Amino acid sequence: MTHSIALLGSTGSIGRQTLEVARELGLSVAVLTARSQVDLMERQVREFCPRLAVMMDPDAAAELRLRLSDTDTQVLSGAEGLLAAATAHEADTVVTAVVGSVGLAPTLAAIRQKKRIALANKETLVCAGELVMSEARRCGAEIIPVDSEHSAIFQSLQGCRDMEQVRRLLLTCSGGPFFGKSRAELNEVRPEDALRHPNWSMGAKITIDSATLMNKGLEIIEAMRLYCLPVEQVDAVIHRQSIVHSLVEYRDGAMIAQLGTPDMKLPIRYAFTFPDRAPSPAPPLDLITCGALTFEKPDEDAFPCLKIARQCGKTGGTACAIMNAANEEAVMAFLRREIGFNDISRRVEHALSRVAVKYAPTLEDILEADRLARAAVKDQ
Repeated sequence: MTHSIALLGSTGSIGRQTLEVARELGLSVAVLTARSQVDLMERQVREFCPRLAVMMDPDAAAELRLRLSDTDTQVLSGAEGLLAAATAHEADTVVTAVVGSVGLAPTLAAIRQKKRIALANKETLVCAGELVMSEARRCGAEIIPVDSEHSAIFQSLQGCRDMEQVRRLLLTCSGGPFFGKSRAELNEVRPEDALRHPNWSMGAKITIDSATLMNKGLEIIEAMRLYCLPVEQVDAVIHRQSIVHSLVEYRDGAMIAQLGTPDMKLPIRYAFTFPDRAPSPAPPLDLITCGALTFEKPDEDAFPCLKIARQCGKTGGTACAIMNAANEEAVMAFLRREIGFNDISRRVEHALSRVAVKYAPTLEDILEADRLARAAVKDQ
């Protein structure tokens, strides 16, 4: 059971919901970090009174420091501040809710301090899954996924004594706002169209990833790393209703799934209370009124990011880090209206063709692959 948290990424969607859960459970908040939203960070600090607040942007940190001069909260900035946040001695659990590869180094640092990791940052396992899981095993750190799909799998595996009993993992996917559209039709979509997710309220980057199905590709790689399975044993299925959050298929044909309303506070709460469950003020799923549940195969021709991610997971090494960095840059370019929707997958493929893959990579190799991939996308 968690008692005190360090929350990396407190002003984003997951961060804000994490603080709601912390409030409900009466958890202590030892550390808060954000990129640049000074107004919201100040409000959060004044409510939760953490010892440490970190802003990635130095100017934002300077402003926050002035505003909080009447408090006991220390304000730090940049990557060094993020590492200090991840290793703060008061926190027994580190919530990694930052977006992108910036979450990798602080997560490794927290693992080496044997903290419980409430993992909401996909890129940590996508870019460096082998390294991260090896360190977690070596240090005895506990990694509990906060993603709704991986939390569902984690819950569905409780009682499974041997992963040899598992035939495959099935990650569910809403299909995003463009389900059923052809590749040609997707040429015309705009950022505002892609940001209209049918079921979930999330940040811009992850919402675009959901629209391209890259999000599901990232989750397939993440599941491979979390549960030590080859990519052939991890699959995705379109489930428009977002009620079944994922399933485990066992070798005897039995399937165990976790169902619930599309509410991220449920997996966040479970990551804090595991192996116990705490009461929730949210109404439970009503099976009578939730409607029919449907499942369909993803269209990998219209949404090639899913296929690209599978191949990178199979390739291993730094391939996933290259893909992830290229995708981050391409998504930002799309949001700035510099490229079209279909250009996102094209730019990822371009980076993969330009940057050489290194196998059994070190952290430095992974960070260099990230840098080269971003440069390849920007130079296109």
